[in-house]
Amino acid sequence: MKQIVIISGKGGTGKTVITGAFAALVCNKIIVDCDVDAPDLYLLLNPKIKEKNVFKSGYLAVIDKNTCVKCRKCQKLCRFKAINDELIVDPIACEGCKFCYYLCPINAITLQEKISGEWFVSETKYGQFIHAKLGIAEANSGKLISLIRKEAIAIAENKQYDWVIMDGSPGVGCPVIACISNTNCAVVVTEPTLSGLHDADRVIQVARHFKVPVKVIINKYDLNNEMTITIEQYCIDNKISLVGKIPFDQTIVDSIVHKKTIMESSNMVLRGLIKQIWDNIIENI
Repeated sequence: MKQIVIISGKGGTGKTVITGAFAALVCNKIIVDCDVDAPDLYLLLNPKIKEKNVFKSGYLAVIDKNTCVKCRKCQKLCRFKAINDELIVDPIACEGCKFCYYLCPINAITLQEKISGEWFVSETKYGQFIHAKLGIAEANSGKLISLIRKEAIAIAENKQYDWVIMDGSPGVGCPVIACISNTNCAVVVTEPTLSGLHDADRVIQVARHFKVPVKVIINKYDLNNEMTITIEQYCIDNKISLVGKIPFDQTIVDSIVHKKTIMESSNMVLRGLIKQIWDNIIENI
């Protein structure tokens, strides 16, 4: 069983569209949307939720009004201003730092485990799909990603799937590290712009730090041929495999509008290109 994650150094490069195409193309796999802060792969896969679970992470302070003597020490010392004049804790402002819990002289404050999001096991016409949704303004996306990856791997091992295909988070932060750790290959999707190359280089360095093999796709390469050549030379200089270049095509736009993957389009040339890119990705993995 091999794990492949599709990532990008920035949002909007087309990694989710490409992941959706691989989901439709590849057999005997499980699909995972690891972009829990802004999950949108479900728009292409139209999943039917079979199992819904809550994700608990962090703590929320709760003041027992029957015990509280209104000394207001907690309110005065809360650096997040999460306790109002009625001594009620704002669940959005509270960071769960536990400071008020430890300083309360009469133990009137308790800590409750916080529900920070949800994660799902679903079925699609392309196979099983694991996805999640982090709550608004919630932290710990890395923990949620690790949780759904663990679930996906358990299912893959149980059902003897060959592939775990993951739509990763953009950027270079904690969610990306949670996505790429212990994977067999990170496929970086970039676009032919100076910022696209800059951000791709950053996430490539992160992947290399964790000793994860990297391959590159240039999306919408024909919009800036000069920059595409620059990215190609970057891949040569850094000994990175460029597995494919995808042109800007109205077919892709139309498929997104109709909530379909590229592999469902009538453009046989484009479908053949995606197939060739996948073959190039799995070579030597």
